[in-house]
Amino acid sequence: MTRNSQIPFEADSVAGVFDSYQGKVRQKLLALRSLIFQTAAKTEGVGDLQETLKWGQPSYLTPETKSGTTVRIDAIKDDPDHIAVYFHCQTNLVPTFRDMYGDKLTFEGNRALVLDVRKKLPEKELRHCLATALTYHLAKKKKA
Repeated sequence: MTRNSQIPFEADSVAGVFDSYQGKVRQKLLALRSLIFQTAAKTEGVGDLQETLKWGQPSYLTPETKSGTTVRIDAIKDDPDHIAVYFHCQTNLVPTFRDMYGDKLTFEGNRALVLDVRKKLPEKELRHCLATALTYHLAKKKKA
């Protein structure tokens, strides 16, 4: 198994999923994984991330602080040129991101942000979206 990620995998099951991805899909998902960890580390209130599998997809949770909602990433089945970042569909995250970045990012319904593996990751926008998801419950508490 070759892994190009700088962050070690805690679970062999997660590593196995990344090893199953091919070419640019694998490269972009590993870059996205690193971006998730970097964003979590730089975002106040998030704490340590747990990387696990949910529905067979790499998933990122905030069990220590319970600050955020789960973020999942995966290849899009039958579409070798795209990957997705999935958010809980009963949150307002994707509609909010669509309002902010509808001219720069592509979305699928109310649950996913879709990325083209042939293009550079839009890091600035992704960092904001990821930070918002990883602090979703904190933001809800502040509003209450």
